[in-house]
Amino acid sequence: MMRRVLMLFLAIFVLPLLVSACVYGLGDGVPWYEARRDPTGLAPDPAITPEAVIQVYAARAVAWRGIFSVHTWIAVKPTGAPRFTRYEVLGFGVSQGAPAIRVDRMGPDNYWFGDKPVIVLDRRGPGVDALIGKIEAAVASYPYPHEYRAWPGPNSNTFTAYIARAVPELGLALPANAVGKDFLPGFKVFAAAPSATGYQVSLYGLAGLLVARDEGVELDLLGLDLGIDLARPGIKLPGVGWLGVGGRTPA
Repeated sequence: MMRRVLMLFLAIFVLPLLVSACVYGLGDGVPWYEARRDPTGLAPDPAITPEAVIQVYAARAVAWRGIFSVHTWIAVKPTGAPRFTRYEVLGFGVSQGAPAIRVDRMGPDNYWFGDKPVIVLDRRGPGVDALIGKIEAAVASYPYPHEYRAWPGPNSNTFTAYIARAVPELGLALPANAVGKDFLPGFKVFAAAPSATGYQVSLYGLAGLLVARDEGVELDLLGLDLGIDLARPGIKLPGVGWLGVGGRTPA
């Protein structure tokens, strides 16, 4: 019986990580600190886009961390603003006293150390200015402005998930391989799902269960999520993330 349980664990948690390591762990031979960080063109040009815009991005984490997780951030542009403002949490320098929350360290849609980001959410037009105000308030109230822990959190994905829960009108469903999104601030065990379409229980981001309309069903073990996506039919595998027929589109 124990052997079968072990084999099942290896099949559903370890094998996807090996696949992820083969796909994302080899890199292109360029040191991560020299990898491209130029704009991708995914963000609209403020000069010809007067409407308010909110975009959430995800890209593979730096170096070996990319085997396990993506890094997420949020970019906002109020109506008529000449530029975007990018909010994210980074671990670089935090142990030496640098803040965890970084503003405009890069442009809104830049390559993340060689990896081209994908748009997780794109909201524009009427009503978005009010959401931007709520996002800015949530950034100011983030409970870990000077703390960072890559695993199980608080990290960059803990920050984005916190913003999502603080502004439920966003309807932001984060990628299943955004390790740290299930770390609930304040040692909470029960919370709304980031998309605000369901609920989750989590033990310090190390074990838990999320059930929601937009995210589907996600089982968290040691920060790695395995699940079924019902809104966009597919499965969610540790490290690999969403896998299904067709590509995922912005919410």
